[in-house]
Amino acid sequence: MPGMSERKRPGWDEYFMDIAHVVARRSNCCRRQVAALIVRDRRIISTGYNGTPRGIANCDEGGCARCSSDAPSGHSLGDCVCCHAEENAIVQAAYHGIAVKDGTLYCTTSPCLMCTKMIINAGLAEVVYEEDYHFNEQAQALFAEADVKCRQFTREGPA
Repeated sequence: MPGMSERKRPGWDEYFMDIAHVVARRSNCCRRQVAALIVRDRRIISTGYNGTPRGIANCDEGGCARCSSDAPSGHSLGDCVCCHAEENAIVQAAYHGIAVKDGTLYCTTSPCLMCTKMIINAGLAEVVYEEDYHFNEQAQALFAEADVKCRQFTREGPA
């Protein structure tokens, strides 16, 4: 087939991370668009993106006063009503009766401490993230102690 030798077929990590970036476009957060996918046996079983809870006005419609404010990044997080992408991917699976145990979570950013605890308790086996965002030593230590593999995905340069 002409042109096939020039085409670079993405590896699994790149494939799932690319899909995560498309999912992130659904986020209604005013500040940051983040997404997560849960994959088992190379099949997507759940997706999630950050935003307000079901039935609450979207963030970009004033649903979250903190996101609409001028609070600096990382401040007043206790006032934010938005759910994280990892949280939504896990909750969506539960809502639809889908087990996530032993799955891999792909996320556009590294998980916070709260999401780290949820990932561990959900029984996920691995986390693959692209952007490092406030990924603290405590979260890394918890993943290590719970034997959850956690690694940063790095895109390869042009072929």
